[in-house]
Amino acid sequence: MLIHILYPEDLTAHHGNTKKIAGTMAEVLDAEVLESVDVDVSSLDKYDLIGFGSGIYGWKHHNSLSALIDKMSHTNKKAFIFSTRGNLIRLVPLENYHKNVRNRLLEKGFEIMGEFSCLGFDTSGPLRFVGGKNKGYPNENDLDDARTFATGLKNGYKFTKIAGS
Repeated sequence: MLIHILYPEDLTAHHGNTKKIAGTMAEVLDAEVLESVDVDVSSLDKYDLIGFGSGIYGWKHHNSLSALIDKMSHTNKKAFIFSTRGNLIRLVPLENYHKNVRNRLLEKGFEIMGEFSCLGFDTSGPLRFVGGKNKGYPNENDLDDARTFATGLKNGYKFTKIAGS
């Protein structure tokens, strides 16, 4: 199975939260990781499973990820969604964070195999003045959860796995 993981490098490089999760999943899935959404969408045709992820900005994935999906043709491929975020799931449900990307993927004909989200170090807005929140996240438990999630994808399971909530 050919697997590809996409996330916007220039945006996630801030703290490396999403890069850690993408890399961990890629090891388990033996996947290629593209650290940019500036990609020729036709080059994705050869992949059986594509992961779409970013940090959460203003309660949703970064706009560049949505713009990439909008450029894609209708397909019957499989996809998974992942994110790192500053807020706890009990404050905002995962469905809300991933809604924009999920709906776009479904409109394009993707079958969503699973969704993953975990806490990440956050220094957005006024948090930068107090040293941020969620220091040390994603932590080793989150990375273990990402490995478990990726193993499930590799075995063909459909599920949602939420870490750090």
